[in-house]
Amino acid sequence: MKLNYLLLIGSLFLFSTNAQNLGITENKFITINNIEQWITIDGKDKNKPIILFLHGGPGSTMSLFDDTVYGSWKKDFVLVNWDQRGAGRTYGKTAPIELDEEYILNNPLTLEQMVDDGIKVSEYLINHLKQQKIVLIGTSWGSILGTKMILKRPDLFHAYVGHSQVVSFSGNYKKAYDKIYKMSEEAKDSSSISKLNSIGKPPYDNTRTIGQFFRILKKYERLHSTPAPETWWNIRPEYDNETDRKNRYDGDDYSFIHFVGHKKMGIKSMEKDIDFLSDGFKLDLPVYYIQGEEDIMTPKEASKEYFDKIEAPKKEYFLVPNAAHGHNKAIVDMQFKVVSEYIVPEINKK
Repeated sequence: MKLNYLLLIGSLFLFSTNAQNLGITENKFITINNIEQWITIDGKDKNKPIILFLHGGPGSTMSLFDDTVYGSWKKDFVLVNWDQRGAGRTYGKTAPIELDEEYILNNPLTLEQMVDDGIKVSEYLINHLKQQKIVLIGTSWGSILGTKMILKRPDLFHAYVGHSQVVSFSGNYKKAYDKIYKMSEEAKDSSSISKLNSIGKPPYDNTRTIGQFFRILKKYERLHSTPAPETWWNIRPEYDNETDRKNRYDGDDYSFIHFVGHKKMGIKSMEKDIDFLSDGFKLDLPVYYIQGEEDIMTPKEASKEYFDKIEAPKKEYFLVPNAAHGHNKAIVDMQFKVVSEYIVPEINKK
């Protein structure tokens, strides 16, 4: 009896030790294309499928948030957040004391550069965690990087999940302007009508004007969708300090001006020439789109038109009611469903 008891205790100890050894939590800079870039890697079992999240913005990092939104995923996946070039701690690593015009002009940000960064990050994860491929989830701006990455290196990825998928910003903005103008008229919103008349129809060539446009657009998205719970987006204590806050805000400004462009400063827009309808139909991996039905910025009409033309081994389109451009519970639940029920079974077949 005593021997059996000791054997039981020993086996439980070994199980506990092995479980601890399988877990991974790493928060660190890695060298990508000659600059230090910040990543976080977190999972209960490092042998589980890797998910690389590509944040939006382009300066809207996700690494700073606690486990409220995605923490429960860690038992099934290895979650990776990456502060892209020009954002968050990656921006802060080489940031000037004060962000100014000279720094912005002397440190251009390009889509091609960031796509190559994303591919290098993916290669690092595959080698570091000794897996064959990873799963890619791109949101908004991150969906641009994600689509470019899978077009260039589909061999690195099990599947791609596009959330708030961008097809062509220039086309989206024109449709969005007409839609929110009509909404403003129906709501007798004279303030928004006046502002829309003053800025005129897109395209815009500076951050101030497009910021005014976005504020009205987001107001009407909020009015017609279910928001994320108030308990979401809690900042981890290690990120809740003056240095990290400044790097996030300055990085957001730095990234956004390169994203939008600025004609007078001679800064080329990163989003201006994006049009996947012209060159991005053949995708050599499974593709899944998650689309908020109330998304005005990247509307369902645009993403569905592109999706229908995609040639891929597998593809599915999920329209989520009461969701707009960002995250809410229904969107995150759908992301988990897609990865767990559609992608993981295919990974397990290999």
